[in-house]
Amino acid sequence: MATTLTPEMLLSAYSSGIFPMAEHRSDEGLFWVDPRQRGILPLDGFHISRSLAKSIRSDRFTITYDFDFAGVVTGCANREETWINDMLMTLYNQLHRARAAHSVEVWDNGVLVGGVFGIALGGAFFGESMFSHRTDASKVALAYLVDRLAVGGFDLFDTQFITPHLASLGGVEVSRARYRKRLRAALELDADFDRQTGVSDAYSLLQRNVHTS
Repeated sequence: MATTLTPEMLLSAYSSGIFPMAEHRSDEGLFWVDPRQRGILPLDGFHISRSLAKSIRSDRFTITYDFDFAGVVTGCANREETWINDMLMTLYNQLHRARAAHSVEVWDNGVLVGGVFGIALGGAFFGESMFSHRTDASKVALAYLVDRLAVGGFDLFDTQFITPHLASLGGVEVSRARYRKRLRAALELDADFDRQTGVSDAYSLLQRNVHTS
């Protein structure tokens, strides 16, 4: 169990293929995770259904990047079961201030209703968590994140594990060995989360991504 952890130690762990979790929100310690099967979301295989495309094209949601990082982390942690404890919340916010952690926010009439956040290293993006308080809000956040990563030159979107939700969007599992090979290659890339300025319009986003059903 880890009782103290610095942002530098956390980045080093991610570059080695491991990541920390807590047992629950009030847990003061962390444990390291190194899955045998790793979840990834291929940036050239993100699945946008017709219903999700409709949500993206609508004027229902407003999208921002890195506007309310702390709010997204809080939204992800404020659930009955969570692996994000106070130590991780502090570390994520420290990494955000260092421009190593980023978020996508989804707003509905000025209210934060969904989002996703993660850590960027080279051409690898380590997705941490997402939340949704409106139908499709987290899916919309992921669509805009995938688009931004692709434009920014990223090659690996690590989702840690695969859930039915992620699988429906194109997420797949790869072996630990294959993941680490891809991770090593991605870390050598000069990607930039901020390469894209502004927010993609819905038409451009849908044209650049897979829409199969």
